[in-house]
Amino acid sequence: MRRVTVIAVLAAAGLAGGCSNLTTPQKGAITGAALGSGIGMVSGASFPVVVGAGLIGGAAGYITGNVIDDNKK
Repeated sequence: MRRVTVIAVLAAAGLAGGCSNLTTPQKGAITGAALGSGIGMVSGASFPVVVGAGLIGGAAGYITGNVIDDNKK
């Protein structure tokens, strides 16, 4: 359990530090994937379900970020 926590913290720190040059859709995809995977893990789902939730969250985040980016123009 401790190993999972350390990996999650390191991944979050890496993502937070490396997001300055990303577009809005890319940031939305990262956020959506993280939220989808996190919700899947917290709900106690099996690994394939967690991966699927991350993929769906990433796609939804990208689409939402793209819409936001289009509205800014």
